[in-house]
Amino acid sequence: MSPDLSTQTSNKVSDKVIAKPNRDLSWRVAANLWISFKYAWAGLSYAFRTQRNFRIHVIVGSLAIGLGAFLRLSAVEMSIISLTIGAVLAMELLNTALESVVDLTVKQSYHELAKIAKDCAAGAVLISAIAAILVAGSLLLPPLLTLLQSTLR
Repeated sequence: MSPDLSTQTSNKVSDKVIAKPNRDLSWRVAANLWISFKYAWAGLSYAFRTQRNFRIHVIVGSLAIGLGAFLRLSAVEMSIISLTIGAVLAMELLNTALESVVDLTVKQSYHELAKIAKDCAAGAVLISAIAAILVAGSLLLPPLLTLLQSTLR
């Protein structure tokens, strides 16, 4: 278990022991830049470990960067591909955050507004992923087709 989810203290209520998660610092503002980066890394690590689609986007994005480097795309083209990959990953992180907050709010019950919020966040990820595919396709396909044609001749 991660340290912020481990049991720190417990209260005895009648004959039950209720465990409190160690979330002492979860509400505080980071004291310095290093702590801010630590929190951000914790979010990225959480998303990578728990979110299948985040891992898929990381793998596909890495392949696109690798293919762009192999095809020797210009710095501007590589920057555009990198920015679109970054946008998709950022949207996936926001989607995960929103889903967590909605789940925290509605607990195990169904609520139509919770469904709308989660579906819209997922839709935002989908739109950014489609845009990234279009951008990468327009930048990677022409040189890739040229390379394939020259190899087949």
